[in-house]
Amino acid sequence: MRSTPAPAATPAATPPRPEPAPPARPTASAQASPVEPPAPAAADGDPHAGLTAALPGLPQALSSRARTLAGAVRRRCADLARIESPSGDAPRLDALAEELAAGFGATGATAHREPGPAGDHLVLQWDGQDESLPHLLVVGHHDTVWPAGILNDWPVTEQDGTLSGPGVVDMKGGLAVLEGAFALLADLGQRPHRTVRLVVVSDEEVGSPDGRRLVERQLRGAAAVLGLEPPHPDGRLKTARRGSTRVRLTVTGREAHAGNDAGEGVSAVDELVDQLVAVRDLARRPGTELNAGRISGGTRANVVAGRAEAELGLRFSTGEAQRRTLDSLARLTALRPGARVRTEVLSSRPAWPERTANPLLRHVRSLAAVLGQQLDGGPAGGAGDTNLPGSRGLPTLDGFGAVGAGAHARHEHIRIDQLAPRIALLAALLAVPLPRLRDRSEG
Repeated sequence: MRSTPAPAATPAATPPRPEPAPPARPTASAQASPVEPPAPAAADGDPHAGLTAALPGLPQALSSRARTLAGAVRRRCADLARIESPSGDAPRLDALAEELAAGFGATGATAHREPGPAGDHLVLQWDGQDESLPHLLVVGHHDTVWPAGILNDWPVTEQDGTLSGPGVVDMKGGLAVLEGAFALLADLGQRPHRTVRLVVVSDEEVGSPDGRRLVERQLRGAAAVLGLEPPHPDGRLKTARRGSTRVRLTVTGREAHAGNDAGEGVSAVDELVDQLVAVRDLARRPGTELNAGRISGGTRANVVAGRAEAELGLRFSTGEAQRRTLDSLARLTALRPGARVRTEVLSSRPAWPERTANPLLRHVRSLAAVLGQQLDGGPAGGAGDTNLPGSRGLPTLDGFGAVGAGAHARHEHIRIDQLAPRIALLAALLAVPLPRLRDRSEG
């Protein structure tokens, strides 16, 4: 696999821009994937026979080669983390997009840079052995929550079996692991069983307000969707996610001298505080949580504030709770004469509910067992780009990134000993046929 020399932030030579990925092939239905033949059946009562039919000796080859590649993947993750990429910083995000395109391109992908208002997104494609099958979609992101300059006092470090640094688990590690999985298949002279498309957005940490359109475009005809977010800290995959919405409350008042003409003013700050007290009651409703993440307003202590705003983060366990709460926020009215309140939805992701039948999880568990791994899944509290396909009933699993903990916190880290198992698992999932994941009636 490709690895850049640490601690350089860009490759030594700028790689040529890859050709755009070919457009999605039309499917028999605008809403459903064509029915594909089932994966090879198990023979002689062996539940894993069908999984290993794609390549003789597959489990041993994948596990052995993954252990060999783990060191390169660790270094790759560290190199990617040293390329700072805060949300909204287009030049830094574009530099990382170029580096990712080159790295994935070295594993056989074609890459297309999709311009976005806050940095380029990436759409990558690997051709499969059977290109008549619906594609497998993988979603990821290359923006982080960390500001530029954070590396000055929090450098990427390796200690006690962990790699720590800004963005290593969310999600530079996931991108490095996927690159390692494709490098592994290339080393074995293999291609993925079916066409694989990867969408890497530049604005996931702020709700994918622009990147969502790329994910939406690639959902059409997809057989299944995988997410590169980190798994649960114990390694379990993510089988459901709460809905998430960012809302900005903006209050306009009237400025006045706070000593001489206070009665002439209308305090936007006071109005906002009272509105937040009222909004906090919404979080007491079943299925809703609220975090007042940012508040600003006013200019000076001797001026009645003429403007104030707050950015709210809301989480929802059900679609009904999401609709009910957002309707209530849209109907907010000012409590003071002369004040105005405006509600603006900045980004929104639908709830992805847990489903009792999950054939994709069963398939991945079986693959893990073949590789000598124990793996399960469970719902997650956070939201991501897999919310969209999951909410629509598409076979979806998230958490295929590097195992670790501390996303969005100063103790963010990945476990180095878990890199090889993750590389092998992803490579196996790419290499072997998928079982039928939906009924014929669902396409």
